[in-house]
Amino acid sequence: MKRRQFLAGSASLLALTAQSNQLFAQSFAASLPSQITDLDATELSLAIRMKLLSCEEVMAAYLKHIHRYNPTYNAIVALQEDNLLLEAARIADQELAQGIYHGWMHGMPHAIKDLEAVKGLPVSYGSPLFEDYIAETDDPLPASIRRAGAIFIGKTNTPEFGLGSQSYNPVYGATGSAWNPELTAGGSSGGAASGLGTHMLPVADGSDMMGSLRNPGAFNNVIGFRPSAGLMGGGNAFTRDLATTGPMGRNTRDAVRLLNTIMPKPGLDAPQALWSAAENVAAPASLKLKGLKLAWLSDFDGYLAMESGVLPLCESALSNVTDAGAAIEKITPQFDMADLWDCWLTLRNLSRVGMREWYEDPQKRPRLKPELQWEIEQSYALTAEDISRAKATRSRWYTELQRLFDTYDFLLLPSAQVFPFDKNVHWPGTVGGRKMDTYHRWMEVVIPGSIPGLPVANLPAGFDSQRRPMGIQVMGPYGDDAKVLGFAAAYEGITDFLAQRPVLVERY
Repeated sequence: MKRRQFLAGSASLLALTAQSNQLFAQSFAASLPSQITDLDATELSLAIRMKLLSCEEVMAAYLKHIHRYNPTYNAIVALQEDNLLLEAARIADQELAQGIYHGWMHGMPHAIKDLEAVKGLPVSYGSPLFEDYIAETDDPLPASIRRAGAIFIGKTNTPEFGLGSQSYNPVYGATGSAWNPELTAGGSSGGAASGLGTHMLPVADGSDMMGSLRNPGAFNNVIGFRPSAGLMGGGNAFTRDLATTGPMGRNTRDAVRLLNTIMPKPGLDAPQALWSAAENVAAPASLKLKGLKLAWLSDFDGYLAMESGVLPLCESALSNVTDAGAAIEKITPQFDMADLWDCWLTLRNLSRVGMREWYEDPQKRPRLKPELQWEIEQSYALTAEDISRAKATRSRWYTELQRLFDTYDFLLLPSAQVFPFDKNVHWPGTVGGRKMDTYHRWMEVVIPGSIPGLPVANLPAGFDSQRRPMGIQVMGPYGDDAKVLGFAAAYEGITDFLAQRPVLVERY
C-alpha cells in the first residue's frame, strides 16, 4: 500500500482489523519515518494513535527537520534540549503501551506563540524587558493543548508584544517566510505560520488583533482562522474585544481540530450566538458553493493602497469559486472607511493604557520599540469624546455589516495590501505609491473584520511571478464560525494552493 493511499483513506483506518493494521504497518514502516513531517496534524495523530509511528520517532524526525531549517527561517525560538524532548516522547510511548491516551495531540511536538506562558519555558513576549523570564504556570491556551497530549518543544517567534504584522524583535530577531526566508513571515503569528509552512510544526496556535492570524497565514500559504470575538474567552464578548487567540493549520481540518482543543465552553456571560457557534464548530460541514452570494470588497473602490498584482491574483483565485457555482459581486460598503480607520486608532490606542507603567519608568521606556512608545503616547491624548465617537462609529459599522449580510453569505477581501517584503524592513513606508502615515496603516485591510469581531479565515490565493504567496479573507456574520470554516473546507476542495510546497533553504 502506498503512503498517499493510506493518507487519503485515513478516516477509514480506524475500522481496520488487527491483522490489516499489522500488514499495513509492515508495508508502510520502511518509507514513513523519513517523511513524518509531511503528514498533516490529523494524519500524524492517527498514525500515533494506531501505533504505526512511535512518539519518539516522530519527535526525532521533527527535531532533525528543525535543526536543518530553523537556523534559516527562525520560526521556533527557545527550543528545548533534544534529550529532554526525546525522553518526553518515550514517556508518551510508554503511556500508550499502558492504554493511557491523553488526546488527539498525544506525543505530538508543539510550539506555543511567545505571547503565551508555558510552565518551565521562557516567555519573552519579544521584549527585552522579559527576555530572562521563565514561566511558572501555563496560561489557559497552552494548558488546554497540554491536556490534549502535546509535547512543548519551544515557542514561536512574534514581534514585540505582538505589535505589528512583521515578526521581528530584539530578543530573537526576524522570522522569514516559508516561501522565501529573506522575506517577512508576517505577524504577529509569523513564527507559527512559518513553522507550519516549512513543516517544522504539525499545527500552530496564534492570536489576532490586526490580522495576526490572517496576514502570516497569507504570507506562508497556510490557513489562519480568527474566531468570533468572545468565542475563545478571556474577554467580554458583548463589547467584542479587538484581540483573540485562534488556530492555524496546513489545512482547514487541522485548524478546526486545534480550535476545538483551545476553545473554552461559552460561559453564562456569552451571547447566544456563541453558544450556537460552539455547538456547530466541532465538525463544520463543507458548504455547497453553488448558489452562494459573495461580496468582493476589493480595495473599497480605491480607498486602500494596494501593491500591484494583489487584487488580480485574488480575483483569479476567486474564479474557482464562481466556476463552482457561487455568485460574486464587487461592491463598496455604504460607509466612510476613513471614519472606520479613526475608530480603529482610538480603540487600539485605548488598549495601550495598561502599558503606561512601562512608558513612565525611565529605565524601561528606552527598551520599548518606538512604535509601542508612539501608541502609548497616543493613549494619553484620548478624550471621552474620542472614545464615544469611536464607539458610535463601530455601532454604525455593525449596522452596515448587517445590511450586507442580509444580501450576501460572505464578505471577501485580500488578506494583506502587499506581498511579503524584506524581513529587514520593519514596515512598508509606501504602498502602491502612497505614503503610509503609521507603522500599521499598510494592514488597514484587516480592520473591517477586527472591529466588529467577526469570524474571518485566511484562505490561500496563490502566488505572484516571484512565488510570493497571498491570501483572501472570508468574513461571516458574528457567531457563524462553523459556516466560515465550512466555506474554507469547500474552497480547499476546489483549489490546489495548499498542496504546493516551498523549496526550503537549509542555510544562506
